[in-house]
Amino acid sequence: MDISVVVPLFNEDESLPELTAWIDKVMTENNFSYEIILVDDGSTDRSWEIIEELRLQNLAIKGIKFRRNYGKSAALNVGFEATQGNVVITMDADLQDSPDEIPELYRRINEEKLDIISGWKKKRYDPITKTIPTKLFNAATRKMSGIELNDFNCGLKAYRSDVIKTIEVYGEMHRYIPVIAKWAGFSKIAEQVVEHRARKYGTTKFGFSRFINGFLDLLSIFFVGKFGKRPMHFFGSLGVLSFFIGMIMAMYILLEKKYLIWQGLAYRDVTDQPLFYLSLVAIVVGSQMFLAGFIAELLSRNAPERNQYLIEKELK
Repeated sequence: MDISVVVPLFNEDESLPELTAWIDKVMTENNFSYEIILVDDGSTDRSWEIIEELRLQNLAIKGIKFRRNYGKSAALNVGFEATQGNVVITMDADLQDSPDEIPELYRRINEEKLDIISGWKKKRYDPITKTIPTKLFNAATRKMSGIELNDFNCGLKAYRSDVIKTIEVYGEMHRYIPVIAKWAGFSKIAEQVVEHRARKYGTTKFGFSRFINGFLDLLSIFFVGKFGKRPMHFFGSLGVLSFFIGMIMAMYILLEKKYLIWQGLAYRDVTDQPLFYLSLVAIVVGSQMFLAGFIAELLSRNAPERNQYLIEKELK
């Protein structure tokens, strides 16, 4: 099969008939073999009924329904598991992503041998309350990940099948799929300017809390990707540094007191100096971080996946 289109949705019953008809038209015109996987993320409207009706009209349409709302990442992860196409396209169900972009995305994945193509909605029709936080979010993600993409959160993306069959998307990690893929060894990541269409039906699911949760998820991905197999390098290094600084401050206080006594000068008790308590905190925190790294290292070494590596090719 050429293409699998994965569409996560939540309360989008009005847009589904138009979206699937549009995708079918594009696929037919380009002679693609395809499937459309609609993942209903616990909708409370008629979305699932519409999916059942569409399935009767077009056998290329498949549906998966959650009992409750789990979020876009869960919907994508389940959709990825069900795909059979060589190239996987993801898009939102609100008609803000254009299916007309699919042929070019498919061509580039195959001809340029890319792992991922992320859409870039260069001209957006969102309010300023969404565009400014989005730009800040993208800038922070570029800086931390080293991936030069302008729009990490664009729903319209294309993947080589190997990518989505290897990675796991959970929490709110869907916006960081390029980052997750990069840590998994898929480094051929490109970008394509795509059309952003104004919302035709329904209401946006956007909320400011997404940026807070998204930033925390970015820190999680960065830490796990960099130190997941060697946590002692992170905690141990910080612990040793903190312990060393604390010891230096403590030695300074003690030597200063001995010097003043030797010179017959007035001196303060060690416990009367704020620096003593700072040094004590640094020593205690350093010891705790070192122990945390040691325990994390033991857990990592005994984890069942400690020696699981991604093998791209093998000759026997």
